[in-house]
Parts: sequence; C-alpha cells; structure tokens
Amino acid sequence: MKHLLLAAALFSAIHASAAKPNFIIIFTDDQGYNDLGCFGSEKIKTPHIDRIAAEGRKFTSFMVASSVCSPSRAALLTGSYPKRVGMHKHVLFPASDYGLNPAEYTLADHFKSLGYATACIGKWHLGHLPELLPRAQGFDPYYGIPYSNDMNHPDNKGKAHPASDESWLKQDEFVKKWNTPLIENEEIIELPVDQRTITRRYTDRAISFVTENKDKPFFLYLPHSMPHIPLFVPEDAQDPDPKNAFKAVIEHIDAEVGRLADKLRELGLAENTYLIYTSDNGPWITFKHHGGSAFPLRDGKSTTFEGGQRVPCVMWAPGRIPAGTTSGELVSTIDLLPTLAALADSKLPENGNRIDGLDLSATLTGDAPSKRDEFIYYSPNGEPDGIRQGDWKLLLRKPEPLLFNLKEDISESENLAAKHPEKIATLTARLKELDAEITENARPVWKKK
Repeated sequence: MKHLLLAAALFSAIHASAAKPNFIIIFTDDQGYNDLGCFGSEKIKTPHIDRIAAEGRKFTSFMVASSVCSPSRAALLTGSYPKRVGMHKHVLFPASDYGLNPAEYTLADHFKSLGYATACIGKWHLGHLPELLPRAQGFDPYYGIPYSNDMNHPDNKGKAHPASDESWLKQDEFVKKWNTPLIENEEIIELPVDQRTITRRYTDRAISFVTENKDKPFFLYLPHSMPHIPLFVPEDAQDPDPKNAFKAVIEHIDAEVGRLADKLRELGLAENTYLIYTSDNGPWITFKHHGGSAFPLRDGKSTTFEGGQRVPCVMWAPGRIPAGTTSGELVSTIDLLPTLAALADSKLPENGNRIDGLDLSATLTGDAPSKRDEFIYYSPNGEPDGIRQGDWKLLLRKPEPLLFNLKEDISESENLAAKHPEKIATLTARLKELDAEITENARPVWKKK
C-alpha cells in the first residue's frame, strides 16, 4: 500500500517539482530551551543561529512529542504521537529487535513522492537493523550513528562513564572507549566512530548533498548526535575548562550550522529553502555542565514538565517567513509533516495512515493563530501523563494532580488544582478520550521474526 501511495503521488506531482521549495530540519540531541543566545543564554554564544532567528522566526511554544530520543524522532517523521505508531516505549538500544515500521508514511516518503532528493545525515535511533534504517523510510543516502552516541555495538556492554571531566580533558583517549558505529547506508564504515569530528563530518555531508542537488528540490534531515553525552568536539573547538564542555559543543554546532547556511546563500538557495532548527527533547540537567539549561522552564529531559518537551525552535526562509519575528503559538513536531507538505503545495495521501499533526503553514509563514489548541504529554514510557488545552496544563500526579496556567506561569511553579476542580475534571476526561482513540487505532512497530 505504501508503495502504491508513493507512486500515485509521484505521478501527480512530478510536473511541478522544479518549482518546489527545499526543506532542511536540523534536530539536535538534548539541547535545552535556554541553550541558544536568541533564547536567552547568557553563557553560550550562537551568532550563526541567532542570525537565522533574526532573519526568520522564533517559536517559543514549540513542543516535541516525547522527552526522550526514539519516541520524539518517530513523532517528527510520522506526524503522529509515538503511541499511534507503536514507538512510545522509551528508547531503542543496540540489542533492540524492533523499530519504526517502514509501512509508516514519513516526511521523507512524502518528499520522495514529489520527486525530491532526500537524505538523512546524523543520529537515527529508530531501529539499527538494515530493514529499519533510513533508506527503508524514504531517504536516499544515509550517513550517521544509528542510535545514541553513548551506546556500544553490538550489545551495549563495556561502556565508560558518559559525562566525566576526565573524558572531556582526554578526548583522544576516551573517544576510543565508546564502541559506537558510524553507518553509511546499511554498512558499518567506522567502529568506533571518531566522535570528535562527527558534527563537522555531518555538516560536510550536508553541504555536499545540497550542492549536488542545487538544481532540484531536496529534503535534508540533519539530526546531530550532539550535545548528547559523551561530549566531543574537534581539537580546534575544545575548551580546556571542563565546566565549559557543553558550551563548547553548542558553539561548535552553531559554527557548523553557519557553514551550511552560508553555503545555501552562496548557491542562491536561501530564498527557496525552509530551514528548521530545533531539539529532540530538553536538556539532561542531571549531568550539570555536561548538560544544558531549560531556564525559565521547569526540569528537563525524561520529564513531562515544560523543560522536558518545550524546546528552542527557529525557522528561516527569507522572503517566506517574516524576518525578526517571534511566535508564541502552540506548534509541535507532529505538525511538521502536514505543514511542510502544504508549504510544498502538496497534499498527504487521502487514504493514508491517520496522523495527529495539523497543517500550521499559515502560522509558520504569517499571522494566523495556530489550529493546535491541545497537546498530550506522554511519559517516556508512553503513559498519558498530562494535557495542555489553551493556556492550561494538567499533569496527573499523586496524591494530587498539578494544574498550571502556562501563560501566567511558564515555570510551572504554582499548582492551581485546588482552585479549579472543574478544570481538572474537564481536562482529565479529555485526556482519556484522546488517549483512548490513539490506543484503539495504534499501529504496530516492525519486529524481527
């Protein structure tokens, strides 16, 4: 069925492919809400991303669908809550025998159907088996680490401590303690991968891809492995003070984003390219200066507080997205599939899989209010943990629920549950209703037989 949908879409759209815009999604790993200069960081300097923000739009209420890696990535690519596609049970590991079902219709599948060149360069983490890697999910070439950079091939045993000052100071030595693979298409080409240069090498590949496809439309998914621990940078980007480890990694990513943006400008592609920069979940604050900051949000990765799922987001498309603007409208990664499809003047298959995303193209490029008024917070293990409706957010907790007004209290510091029992009842009922529908219509993952 998926192949028939792709063929039909390709036949109907290929005549207009040359005029279609390009799309790039840069998806960092464990970067917090406060880990960019344009989002208020007083320590980290990110002039290149700040320039993109100044020439584009910041989204200050941009949500990912999970506070951990694999579910978040599944949601981005499929436009669905992770539970709908069976990818809600925390993260995959090197011994996992399942992953995102190739029968799912992904962003890459859609753009491929329109005649786009597609590429995935970076961290995948949706299944490392050959049947599950990016080329089975709509991408043409793949180059990257198949899961988190703190995971070891083949069984995840024998790992070093992921975030020590010693590992930062002795990168030449410690980079060899992680038996993490680098894959090209479906083959391991480097084991262990030299993580010191991986951000730069991802960018080199990205630049080559856009250069090779400058005369045709392209979709590039660039999920950086950093700043997930262990932290590594090239020698010319290293700071000798371990307390600046996370800062150095983000500033290196910023420089590499600048290289890619400069190449788009040089090739005359900037005005016809949508570039989205965001993160897969909030910061791993447990690791202190090896992790980031979600300030002024509460908590971070692995939680359903805002710090776990509200992430920095900048979108850039000169002449298409108004420059120097900020939007507080509610937008999520699950909305990117239908939204980018609309920006490419295309439609998703009418008889395709049901998704949860909404077309927010008018919100991204103009002043239209977001069509998204609700958002479900699923725990890292896929349990319905809370819901946002308008400015109100409910989290189910014992002995009492937590209720916040995010417009007045972005830091989730004042529990209003006792003052609004009717709101608790309404939101709880709505959460159960939405989750019941997703559970009933959930689709299976691919599993090795």
